[in-house]
Amino acid sequence: MVEPRRLLVIFFLSTLLIAYSNANVEEIQKGTEEGDEEGKVGGQKAHGVTYDARSLIINGKRELLFSGAIHYPRSTPDMWPDLIKKAKQGGINTIETYVFWNGYEPVEGQYNFEGEFDLVKFIKLIHEHKLYAVVRVGPFIQAEWNHGGLPYWLREVPGIIFRSDNEPFKKHMKRFVTMIVDKLKQEKLFAPQGGPIILAQIENEYNTIQRAFREKGDSYVQWAGKLALSLNANVPWIMCKQRDAPDPVINTCNGRHCGDTFYGPNKRNKPALWTENWTAQYRVFGDPPSQRSAEDLAYSVARFFSKNGSMVNYYMYYGGTNFGRTSASFTTTRYYDEAPLDEFGLQREPKWGHLKDVHRALSLCKRALFWGVPTTLKLGPDQQAIVWQQPGTSACAAFLANNNTRLAQHVNFRGQDIRLPARSISVLPDCKTVVFNTQLVTTQHNSRNFVRSEIANKNFNWEMYREVPPVGLGFKFDVPRELFHLTKDTTDYAWYTTSLKLGRRDLPMKKNVSPVLRVASLGHGIHAYVNGEYAGSAHGSKIEKSFVFQRAVSLKEGENHIALLGYLVGLPDSGAYMEKRFAGPRSITILGLNTGTLDISQNGWGHQVGIDGEKKKLFTEEGSKSVQWTKPDQGGPLTWYKGYFDAPEGDNPVAIVMTGMGKGMVWINGRSIGRYWNNYLSPLKKPTQSEYHIPRAYLKPKNLIVLLEEEEGNPKDVHIVTVNRDTICSAVSEIHPPSPRLFETKNGTLQPKVNDLKPRAELICPGKKQIVAVEFASYGDPFGACGAYFIGNCTAPESKQVVEKYCLGKPSCQIPLDSIHFSDQNGACTHLRKTLAVQVKCA
Repeated sequence: MVEPRRLLVIFFLSTLLIAYSNANVEEIQKGTEEGDEEGKVGGQKAHGVTYDARSLIINGKRELLFSGAIHYPRSTPDMWPDLIKKAKQGGINTIETYVFWNGYEPVEGQYNFEGEFDLVKFIKLIHEHKLYAVVRVGPFIQAEWNHGGLPYWLREVPGIIFRSDNEPFKKHMKRFVTMIVDKLKQEKLFAPQGGPIILAQIENEYNTIQRAFREKGDSYVQWAGKLALSLNANVPWIMCKQRDAPDPVINTCNGRHCGDTFYGPNKRNKPALWTENWTAQYRVFGDPPSQRSAEDLAYSVARFFSKNGSMVNYYMYYGGTNFGRTSASFTTTRYYDEAPLDEFGLQREPKWGHLKDVHRALSLCKRALFWGVPTTLKLGPDQQAIVWQQPGTSACAAFLANNNTRLAQHVNFRGQDIRLPARSISVLPDCKTVVFNTQLVTTQHNSRNFVRSEIANKNFNWEMYREVPPVGLGFKFDVPRELFHLTKDTTDYAWYTTSLKLGRRDLPMKKNVSPVLRVASLGHGIHAYVNGEYAGSAHGSKIEKSFVFQRAVSLKEGENHIALLGYLVGLPDSGAYMEKRFAGPRSITILGLNTGTLDISQNGWGHQVGIDGEKKKLFTEEGSKSVQWTKPDQGGPLTWYKGYFDAPEGDNPVAIVMTGMGKGMVWINGRSIGRYWNNYLSPLKKPTQSEYHIPRAYLKPKNLIVLLEEEEGNPKDVHIVTVNRDTICSAVSEIHPPSPRLFETKNGTLQPKVNDLKPRAELICPGKKQIVAVEFASYGDPFGACGAYFIGNCTAPESKQVVEKYCLGKPSCQIPLDSIHFSDQNGACTHLRKTLAVQVKCA
């Protein structure tokens, strides 16, 4: 028997469910009645941002949001317009960025909103390009940025615990977040004010550490949500990877495949938003190259939107450069170079173009996605169709997925036989016409070239100045001080010195036995000197920051001087209790003495923050005059190198190739372009990064370059290059669908723009360049990749001549895949569907 109260509850819940369903039907019908505008929502305000379970509603219209992350401090202001323009050309309609607290307030109460930290200027440029903006205020951002964006001085606030229900932290967080939001409101940059900002984020991936703080973590989430809402920005707030995001804050997904891994919004009235679709993986020194294919990215996007997603943000769309000391622990100077726009702002193909095509294909499905009802159909063991149909209309979009990762499959869908490559999704904006397949790339490819500059390397003469390790420093303590606290994020370096007297009986009697200096350190690295002689170096890694240095050293009877140069490679950027991370020597001993192991950890240590060359600013024109420079020798540790070079020819991006160097930093005209670390090899026995970006904005007709080499590199082979992607390619087969760029919708109906929809190879030179040479062409079964194509078992002999006829001397060309143009194949490959692979040079 059911209790009366329980019956009442069941009746109430059923009524709510029916009301929700009716509301959805009414919304669909309203969308049908509202006219031709695909996203227009009846009854919505003309200005402002709201949301429902389907999407954000911006100024009264639904939008599919294709967002690209571009971090303004990782480039220079003169680069911003071109980056935003290229993103828009790639089908991006939204730009996302973090806000970098430690860039704005490096010293408590002292602010900097100039140059690369001019957030307002960056947001206004987004608006000028008629794009939306997403501002992730944080203020903790992680982002592989030094200290996760939190200023160092915050560590020294009494009683502080980062990112917890802790009054000192909340006080400073509230002050900074309020200041940023007020600054943006004063400039009228939020959407209800007519600006571009449609979303704002508070906190960042907090779920990953929340349990470490127990109830203080739970209450902090609630407090952060209330803080955001109290700022009256009048746009929705989001929390990424935050299952318990408090209403009305929207929880969002971060990851590679949110179409399959996202547990969904935590309330039914919230849309499914993807704030980080990782376009590759950031790299740390010691890593091999990071890869993520354009095909996998496109698959993930099509999957997410087919399953009710309405926004994707590519992290990163442009990664850029960690100038100076801005990168977090062990993170490389180059950031997300494998993004659609590479470190130099050049389009990485086919990633840029293939994503542009998936954006176009999804945009052709707008009406069905906005107003349709989804149905999932099983087409085979690993094949399915997700169909969006608008009730009472012909608006229909289908996503046909083959989830078999090895084999292509044929499926029958609505009477059509459709081939689906392995692990792919075909998009049919009218449920009839395949306009895009995630695995079949119709856009061009390219290859990056580093070209040695004749002008810049013409008179590259180096001079050197070697630092001398200090002896008997003041600022004495019994034990070595902790390195983060000692340096306070003002430098990577700190000296530790001590001395000890040894008698003849203390030293080993045998000539083949030497004492060993052992230093156990919490990170990140040290260089050791004994009696003024370099004894060697050691370091930790991103995974294991702690390490032990052990090296045989030469000690003498009498007084011996030991100097350790501790160094950091960025501050931590993630994890719980970040304010309690430590680095630097913790135990120092000498082994192998006749009198046994000698612990000198409490021997009394002098300290010096930074090295002399930094204090003298040897990297500046004026500072470099304060020391005597000499001709370089064979190289050695802790050496400064100075030279001059002329600005490279042309206007292509510029880089320096650090061949022959070990570890250190580079300055151009007094501005640091970041840390280099060429002798920290990946498992492939190659440096993680060899080329380092020099922004054109840093250059003058004649340029001062200064290197600080910590180890034993020699700059004789260092050289300046310009960077281009003038090698462009296309590889298209007869099974490729036509490009979605060849279709449009008119009055809700999909229509081709051209009569001929056969596959074709398309090539477009960057900038205003023209095709000057055909370097490879094969119509048959070629294989390889752009920059390294090879002829297969058969090829049409006329392949190169045909391509030259269509392309030479032109800025762009289209080559039809038609055997009539490639006539003589001597009967070869008759059983195969042909592929045309082309590689050309632009200039």
